[in-house]
Amino acid sequence: MAQPQVVVLWPDTWNNYYHPQTMAAADRVLTQAGFRVHIPKGHICCGRPLYDFGLLSAARRYLAKVLDRMANEIHAGYPFIFLEPSCASVFKDELLELFPNDPRARRLSQQVWLLADWLAAKAPSFATGRLAGAHVLIHGHCHHKAVFGGPANEIALLRQAGATVETIQAGCCGMAGPFGFKADKFEVSKTIAQDGLMPAVESAAPSTVIVADGFSCREQIAQLSDRQAVHFAEVMARSSGSDG
Repeated sequence: MAQPQVVVLWPDTWNNYYHPQTMAAADRVLTQAGFRVHIPKGHICCGRPLYDFGLLSAARRYLAKVLDRMANEIHAGYPFIFLEPSCASVFKDELLELFPNDPRARRLSQQVWLLADWLAAKAPSFATGRLAGAHVLIHGHCHHKAVFGGPANEIALLRQAGATVETIQAGCCGMAGPFGFKADKFEVSKTIAQDGLMPAVESAAPSTVIVADGFSCREQIAQLSDRQAVHFAEVMARSSGSDG
């Protein structure tokens, strides 16, 4: 009997420390879809906050350590499954700019997947019938749209699962990492959120499931409304009859 394919589920800071239920849900979904999930132990991070604040040398040193630490998984060709689009974009895109001559960076870039993209490509029948009758409102994260082409695979899988899916016609949520938490940026952040995102959230029926994969997007919704958005992984895990 063939062994299940090993996938690396990336424990980004948001889903490792703030919302571990999201990573637990992704673990369940991948396991149910027939994959063997490997989660790196201990703390590991994409380093984005470092170079977002201009600390390029520190970011390069940190990411060099990540490449060293994950060398075996990279060499083995394991797919790296990410839940947070901003973290995934680091290894898909920016890593190549920071390490243009490192073959490990090139290989890792080619091994990066978002959860829905992986399921759509490798387990396309997994979602069938799992969400019959659900109504889902989905918001696309900026990095998701800019680097990975947007949430088309999420939408397709949710519809395949039997859900009615609507997309929020909006650009950035306005939170943009820590931007929306800064006192001098708060009004700007709130104004951006009101340009599409929050009106759609506020007009959604109580039974509508709001999906936003970006931590910042979910945080903006939580801060500016009485609604709670969830990650695609959590929706798919719920469809198995377990909310844990």
